Amino acid sequence: MKNPTPRVLALLAALFSSSIVLISASLFNWFSFFENIWIHSVSIFIVSFLATFIIFKSLLEIFIYRKIKLIYKTITTEKNSKEKTLEKINLSNDIISNVGKEVIEWEKDRNDEIAQLKQMENFRKEFLGNVSHELKTPLFNIQGYIHTLLEGALDDPEVNVNYLQRASKSVERLTLIVDDLEAISKLESGELILDQRTFDIRDLMNEVFESIELKAKEMDIKVGFKEGSDRQFYVVADKDRIRQVLVNLMINSIKYGKRNGSTQVGFYDMDEKLLIEVTDNGIGIDSKHLPRIFERFYRVDKSRSREQGGTGLGLAIVKHIIEAHQQTINVRSTAGIGTTFAFTLMKSK
Repeated sequence: MKNPTPRVLALLAALFSSSIVLISASLFNWFSFFENIWIHSVSIFIVSFLATFIIFKSLLEIFIYRKIKLIYKTITTEKNSKEKTLEKINLSNDIISNVGKEVIEWEKDRNDEIAQLKQMENFRKEFLGNVSHELKTPLFNIQGYIHTLLEGALDDPEVNVNYLQRASKSVERLTLIVDDLEAISKLESGELILDQRTFDIRDLMNEVFESIELKAKEMDIKVGFKEGSDRQFYVVADKDRIRQVLVNLMINSIKYGKRNGSTQVGFYDMDEKLLIEVTDNGIGIDSKHLPRIFERFYRVDKSRSREQGGTGLGLAIVKHIIEAHQQTINVRSTAGIGTTFAFTLMKSK
């Protein structure tokens, strides 16, 4: 049999108590109320039954409700406790996971920073080595010429003039190196103030052609404009600095050009900007050298570069001047075919 409900228990208790009351009342009133025994008995039974039923039902419900409430509270508390425990565990896991990620990211950042510092240190060492070498060469030449003159060659008119001229060229080379280093220092530090004005870059290019005419003839290299470029193109820039850029690019092109070759300059309208290209059909540059071509003192062919003169700073200066104008420069080249340097300038409105 299933466990009785509070309603059944109350019903049984009411029946039992009412029966007792009914029997007692019947015995008590046997002689006095015999003729009305059934009427009184039924009334008393009904009243007793209802009263007892209500009382027992209320007591039992209160008792069981409290028990159920206590059980429910216990279960709820236990459930909440478990949920809080799980939340704490999840929170702890999240914190540990986040800390782990932060440690990994920190380690990656430090490794990247260390790698960058090592790279910068290598560049610094290489730069100082290059500066030292570039300065030593003309200094040793000057020293050698002077020592030769002091040891007796000064009295020989033919020798002393020749050696003095060579010493003068070495001094000029030293001056160029110092001037270029100073220019790069100003460009990198932002000390160089650009005097930007509107001018026709075609006219400026003609001036550059005239200035490098003799060097081009020495190599039998023809210089000129590409088709459609021999017309006016107005830009806004520092004219003197852009002249320096064009001269450096043209000299670099002639230096690494082929005899009986050519160097051509092209202008291309790009809405708000003008694209300027200097293209030659010279020896070209191997792809492995292209990423470093604008570095200070970086030379593709060191022995040939020094024989042909130059400070090794020309392309680095070019890059800094173009970037000072908030513009870009790039190079594309194929070994044995030729090289193209391209940069942009703002067009005049």
